[in-house]
Amino acid sequence: MSRLCILVLRAGVVAAVLAGLFGQIVVIPATAAGEVDRFPPYAPFATPYVTVAIVCVACVQVGLVALWQLLAMVDHGAIFTPRAFRWVDTIIGAAAVATLLAAGVAGHLALADIPSPDDGMEVVSALFSAVTGAGAGGAFVMLVVVLRGLLRKATDLQSEIAEVI
Repeated sequence: MSRLCILVLRAGVVAAVLAGLFGQIVVIPATAAGEVDRFPPYAPFATPYVTVAIVCVACVQVGLVALWQLLAMVDHGAIFTPRAFRWVDTIIGAAAVATLLAAGVAGHLALADIPSPDDGMEVVSALFSAVTGAGAGGAFVMLVVVLRGLLRKATDLQSEIAEVI
């Protein structure tokens, strides 16, 4: 991979982490406070949902830090080493935690009696979003697990070639 590509990817990682921090500090709490101001019966749900949202963003940030480390390994030509599996496993773990949190939110939204100011479409939309997030997260985890298997195979093949040479 070219150094320019790695530099662009690292810039994207930095931008995504900073955007996540802004979301955790400003956007998520302000949005929740605005919803509670608009419809006070949401107040008991604000703190748990804000906490889950902030933790999910933190999971993405952990995955981005692991991606940064993998990019450093690619830059140094050391991606096909056992150290890479630690970072890939970190990505899998962070994505799995975020997926489980989204599934938990979906379950709560489906089963809890949450008041709604209109015809309940806010809760239905939130449920749809949580189910979509859980599904996308599950698909991402499965994809990265498959890619981890490919990395394992490539690492084994590189080790065999190094022994032959």
